[in-house]
Amino acid sequence: MKGLVFSLALALSVLYVQADVPLQPDFQQDKIQGKWYCLGLASNSSLFRKHAKDHMKDSFTTVLTTTDDGNVNVLTTIPKQDRCEKQNRTYIKTDVPGRFLTKNPRYGEDHVHSVVETNYDEYLLAHSTKSTGRQVFNILTMYSRNEDVSPEVIEKFRALAHKFEIGDDCIVYLEKADKCTSDD
Repeated sequence: MKGLVFSLALALSVLYVQADVPLQPDFQQDKIQGKWYCLGLASNSSLFRKHAKDHMKDSFTTVLTTTDDGNVNVLTTIPKQDRCEKQNRTYIKTDVPGRFLTKNPRYGEDHVHSVVETNYDEYLLAHSTKSTGRQVFNILTMYSRNEDVSPEVIEKFRALAHKFEIGDDCIVYLEKADKCTSDD
């Protein structure tokens, strides 16, 4: 019974956090398709603070493709030492436009992904909620259609991080990568 109560409490806390996540008004899923460069990450996760800030330096690419059933295939290519690591996931659509779900098969974590703001041609700001055990983490991502982003978008990303009580010390701005960003 304790497990059921705990699971229900965790689910409610994830829903509560999502209620505070702004969504792109009049979200048009077909317009997010294509290649994006990840140029910024932020999180309130202690693991992020310990590892990502030291190990994540280079930008990486993500290609979004809408499936016939309305889900989004997400192909991410990340530079790792001397190779390019590809990760492929499917974001499952929800009844809320701009909000998607995934489950990490390795750890059993639930993730809720939201498109917070985009102009579709230049930038996309995304929010993910990751629930693990008894904790819920916020993860923010700043994408750009090219390897540069305007100071205005950087400030929007920073303000979004502060909205979720993520300090400047937990924001990583990624540098242009020399590898793994070309179309292959």
